[in-house]
Amino acid sequence: MSDQPAVKIYTDGACWGNPGPGGWAAILISRGHRKEISGAEQQTTNNRMEITAALEGLRALKRPTFVNLFTDSSYLVNAATAWLPGWKARGWRRKDGVLLNADLWQELDREIAKHQISWTWVKGHAGNRYNERADELANKAIRRLGH
Repeated sequence: MSDQPAVKIYTDGACWGNPGPGGWAAILISRGHRKEISGAEQQTTNNRMEITAALEGLRALKRPTFVNLFTDSSYLVNAATAWLPGWKARGWRRKDGVLLNADLWQELDREIAKHQISWTWVKGHAGNRYNERADELANKAIRRLGH
């Protein structure tokens, strides 16, 4: 039996306008404990907030971990599970040119390498308790900016 911990991370990003003020949140759940983290930026996009939510959730882990990461962003799941190796091999470019958010993808790639991650897409705004809570936290983070 491995002594590597296991954690569930629920993430969400929100943006009021796209671009516009945005927020992100991650909820980490392990062994009956729950930790909620969130943040916001004055000018960003929804995709940047979705990536940041996953990035910050993974950064909150103190050591290599088995992670089941839940997100309502199919863009994030597809990138993390299928597209990232190709982008990396092409010098952080898409087949047809510029890769948006390359800075965040590179940071996320470094965090992914530290853990064993299962990426799970969940339907947004469909009653998933922790996805709804992450959405609430991301929007509260935007309101803290004064919006």
